[in-house]
Amino acid sequence: MEGTIPALKLKQLILVDGLSLKDGLNLLFFDGITNKDFLDGTGLQFKSVTVGKYLCAEAGGGNIIVANRTSASGWETFSLWRINATNFNFRVFNKQFVGFGTNGNGIEIVAVSSTPGRSETFEIVRSSNDSSRVRIKASNGFFLQAKTEELVTADYAGESKWGDDDPSVFVMTIAGRLQGEFQVTNGYGPELAPGVMTDHWRTFIRPHASTTLCRRAPLRALDNAFVWAQNHGLKVVIDLHAAPGSQNGWEHSSSRDGSQEWGQTDANIQQTVDVIDFLAARYAKSPSLYAVELINEPRAPGASLDSVTRYYKAGYDAVRKHSSTAYVVMSNRLSSDDPRELFPLASGLTGSVIDVHYYNLFSDVFNSMSVQQNIDFINTNRSADLSFVTTSNGPLSFVGEWVAEWAIQGATKEDYQRFAKAQLEVFGRASFGWAYWTLKNVNNHWSLEWMIKNGYIKL
Repeated sequence: MEGTIPALKLKQLILVDGLSLKDGLNLLFFDGITNKDFLDGTGLQFKSVTVGKYLCAEAGGGNIIVANRTSASGWETFSLWRINATNFNFRVFNKQFVGFGTNGNGIEIVAVSSTPGRSETFEIVRSSNDSSRVRIKASNGFFLQAKTEELVTADYAGESKWGDDDPSVFVMTIAGRLQGEFQVTNGYGPELAPGVMTDHWRTFIRPHASTTLCRRAPLRALDNAFVWAQNHGLKVVIDLHAAPGSQNGWEHSSSRDGSQEWGQTDANIQQTVDVIDFLAARYAKSPSLYAVELINEPRAPGASLDSVTRYYKAGYDAVRKHSSTAYVVMSNRLSSDDPRELFPLASGLTGSVIDVHYYNLFSDVFNSMSVQQNIDFINTNRSADLSFVTTSNGPLSFVGEWVAEWAIQGATKEDYQRFAKAQLEVFGRASFGWAYWTLKNVNNHWSLEWMIKNGYIKL
């Protein structure tokens, strides 16, 4: 189709992911950083050494904190919101924050506030001999203690010998982590994060060995991508990978703690539109700008069709205000039952593109498949899926993410080659082309560069 990039030429396209971190920064080390394992979204569980049971948000939140659970799960897991190296908020299952309120028994610990304040701010003090043993200091200057299974208070004063007879001592378990760019930068703090991130942008992807990246704001990395693209005759698709509140709850969308809250207010939709307006204005005159993807992987039902549609219309208008030629890419909602749900909007907008992501991963249906069954699934199921969203009179279709990785253990190089070839042939039928996730990754099969250099993929 005129104006589109042929699928097998899409290696000439650069995808620039705004605020994404799928590509290996999780291997960075936090040398010299206090509480380096306490990043935003880290799930912590606390077992009282005196009571012998776990702290729990009664009813999941909106109630008191107790210490009466023999095992730990969702209600017993507290998600960190990092303030600095030692101070944190704790968010519970139902999204309230732990704090303290005065009652007849003293300073009782509760989880009732929907927004964190001073009384919801705590310091985590770790034992110098055993980092899994902690005390939690409230903003009133006292430590939390489990007085009984039903009474947890913030009124324990004094030092600790960290023994099993101290009701202010808890054994801490890390139950989960998020390791996206947001977590890493917030973990390092404003003093160290700029240098850490700039080192990553300067060295991870570059056009040739002698190229350096200006050690300034992250926007300079995007500026450099446009300069490199123009120097090498390439085109750029700007992909907004993270939106305020998170559009899918995953770390690469900058979720604070695994929650998904984008699109629930007009304010964060408008804030996202403002970002698109800024980016379109900044790069509209560049000959390398090819398309703007308004948001990556909004997930249903948390991101409603109404909120996504309203945002896409406003985002499209923001791009068109600055460019009449740049394509506007709209990512299908993940977990939606209707792959064409954006067609009523997109079909009436010139230069619109629907982005679909296809992986033979992330679902139990693929865990028991053989090599041939995976290849057959691409040739039959994925072919039908793509055909359904590729029409002669509707928006263009774009397989914006795929990878030649699967759930198979011990696959041979030839197996990978056959699997990759099947996807290349099927996804090559998309009218806007395809993009492999990703150019460079710490996991070899996710890295297009490695797959090409080592003969797994032939374009």
